[in-house]
Amino acid sequence: MSAPETATPAAPPTDRFDLFVIGGGVNGCGIARDAAGRGLRVGLAEMGDLAGATSSASTKLFHGGLRYLEYFEFRLVRESLIEREQLLKAMPHISWPMRFVLPIHPEMRFENSTPTSRLLNLVMPWMKGRRPAWLIRLGLFLYDTLGGREILPGTKSLSLDGTREGAPLKDSLHRAFEYSDAWVQDARLTVLNARDAARWGAEIWPRTKVTGARPQGDGWQVDLQDTETGEARQITAKALVNAAGPWVADMLNGTLGRNSEAGIRLVRGSHIVTRRLYDHDKCYFFQGSDGRIIFAIPYEQDYTLIGTTDMDHPDPDQPPEITETEIDYLCAFASEYFREPVTRTQVVWTYSGVRPLYDDGASSASAATRDYTLRMEGSGPPLLSVFGGKITTYRRLAEHAMDHLAEHFPTIRAPWTAGRPLPGGDFPVEEAEHRIAELLKAYPFLGPSGAQRLFRHYGTEAAEILGDATSAADLGRDFGAGLSEAEVRHLMTREYARTAEDVVWRRTKLGLRLNEDQIAALDAWLAEERSRKNSPT
Repeated sequence: MSAPETATPAAPPTDRFDLFVIGGGVNGCGIARDAAGRGLRVGLAEMGDLAGATSSASTKLFHGGLRYLEYFEFRLVRESLIEREQLLKAMPHISWPMRFVLPIHPEMRFENSTPTSRLLNLVMPWMKGRRPAWLIRLGLFLYDTLGGREILPGTKSLSLDGTREGAPLKDSLHRAFEYSDAWVQDARLTVLNARDAARWGAEIWPRTKVTGARPQGDGWQVDLQDTETGEARQITAKALVNAAGPWVADMLNGTLGRNSEAGIRLVRGSHIVTRRLYDHDKCYFFQGSDGRIIFAIPYEQDYTLIGTTDMDHPDPDQPPEITETEIDYLCAFASEYFREPVTRTQVVWTYSGVRPLYDDGASSASAATRDYTLRMEGSGPPLLSVFGGKITTYRRLAEHAMDHLAEHFPTIRAPWTAGRPLPGGDFPVEEAEHRIAELLKAYPFLGPSGAQRLFRHYGTEAAEILGDATSAADLGRDFGAGLSEAEVRHLMTREYARTAEDVVWRRTKLGLRLNEDQIAALDAWLAEERSRKNSPT
């Protein structure tokens, strides 16, 4: 039996759940959405803001992971490539196709630890670890065919001489391959999954920490605490999902009291954002002499995103921050390709995230698997822990999580999320530009960039935010950079936003355009609104 065509009305608040999810990143929210749509009574607790950690700090790509082919991770790449198009169909407002230009550089090399590098060194030792163009083309052929393609065009060869793709690059680069992947707004993806879970009846509690849990009969009793007010409560659940991201091992062996041998490897990925480095909408895939790769990606209309690094991170409670060495590394790496050197003075923002990878004993952070591992505890009430994973496979991870839990819920419905739109994404992929033009026509005061930003954030819900407005003044207070009171109220009432950081660095990226005084004013306004809402009438 499939999920119903329309969501059932939300059930009254309860303290008794079929399934309770710990962690409000993309995996936790994806599992909550899947389970709620199958008819389970679902709750989710996140100790901070939704997408407040890893899920807002990715490279923001739906991709198969071209470099994972070098590690022979064919299952992961195939699943990712199949998912890439499923996800494009489900969220064409926050995800869209991009073409990637991969220049052929004579000094590009494999990382020494990859199976492909070891094999090539064995049969072709004279290559000395170099990545030959023919092997890259073979990898791209596999990339085009492993998962099948319906929306995205395939690979082609490209001349860099006298072309717009070659214009920003050094004259020594003459050839490239061009292939397809997709962009996604990662934090918005997470929040929209939470919203859709709530639409199916799930209860979503950001800023709520799980402080303890113990078996009770054939289920769990869980202690929760509001991290802002300190208010405590207890809930019961038949099954738990530990999707705590970087804290998954701490949650399993600490709060949940298990003694698991499952290990986690924390890997920090850092990115820099510069003013726009070139004037077209394609991305660059750069390969280094150290075997690593980075991307240079058009970002938020006026910027370029460059990343990522791979560094072991010691402690999930230590906030991830880019180091001076990483900034220099990314600038130098990009400067090996761009005609004009990328310098620290061009960097306008940086961000870092911690990937909670399953510890497979790899020799380096770059080599650690990006595949996910789901572990059911062998005794006691049902407890499933999620290790690793990548943003592209979050929906399949959720389906596999429900496969593990299905025996405990014999009446649940069948899988249902493939291709099903997230809020605002109920239109065909190919209509995105037409829809943006229609939004601009209906609300000309937005201007082209304003209409594009709103639609790429909210899709068909943009018109709901704008309502009957005929001018910017009709949208209430202007916080700067096109951020209106109407938009902020939408983020507060429907997307769980509470602070300026939630708004300008996760729900949007307008922190790039707002100054400190504007952000502080927004934070004060939000605090006043929360206080007014919570005051007795």
